[in-house]
Amino acid sequence: MTTIIEREDDWYVALCPELDIASQGKSVAEAEHNLAEAIELFFEVASPSEIETRLHQAVSVDRDNVTAQATRPVSAD
Repeated sequence: MTTIIEREDDWYVALCPELDIASQGKSVAEAEHNLAEAIELFFEVASPSEIETRLHQAVSVDRDNVTAQATRPVSAD
């Protein structure tokens, strides 16, 4: 999983764009730790269908924007 950390005032915000889950902390390490905990809790309580819906396989990051796109296999039917 990807982690993007940005400073916002006195806080660091950590984002996992593949799941669109974020957390924060007063330091980079705390933000990373809190994000890992949030992701772990998500996987503990989320149904398989919710995980599939939220999990983005393709993530594009530039300086001003993060976009995530779910990519699904195309059926040959």
